[in-house]
Amino acid sequence: MKALNILLLIAIIGGLGYYFYRKLPKFSNEEKAPDFVSQTPSGEDLRLSDLQGNIILLDFWGSWCGPCRQENRKLVPLYHKYKDAQFKNADNFIVFNVGLERDKKRWLTAIEKDKLDWKYHVSGLQRMRDPVARLYGVNEIPTKYLIDEKGVIRGVNMSFEEIDAYLAERLQ
Repeated sequence: MKALNILLLIAIIGGLGYYFYRKLPKFSNEEKAPDFVSQTPSGEDLRLSDLQGNIILLDFWGSWCGPCRQENRKLVPLYHKYKDAQFKNADNFIVFNVGLERDKKRWLTAIEKDKLDWKYHVSGLQRMRDPVARLYGVNEIPTKYLIDEKGVIRGVNMSFEEIDAYLAERLQ
């Protein structure tokens, strides 16, 4: 019985370790955000580094992901609150969505339905095997990286309240 309890305890600890390992982001605060290029819905290349000088919320999501779609209800008002704001050292606040999708039509329909009216949307249409998701170690969505105007990660999976506070502190 004692051996069974020890095995059960090891299994639980191992399972929890694996769960939290998968949830941990690949990059953390103060690291340079890795550059990438991906395809917009119209097939154009969009590179993260082209947006340097702006505060960027890099948002990994999916049209098929219920929690992602719920978060969009908070993301849209946050974007509209800061999209025309004047920041001390940054040009603008940009939301950069990486859609982990397979179905382009479903992805575009979700963008429209959720009113994600910013212009930075990309997807490799490979769902969780998307090269950008792999580069950033995304194992679950939604996952968000807040990147400053110098391309440095300032927060990973921050709450919308924390993102709002960060942006408010940076206003002129």
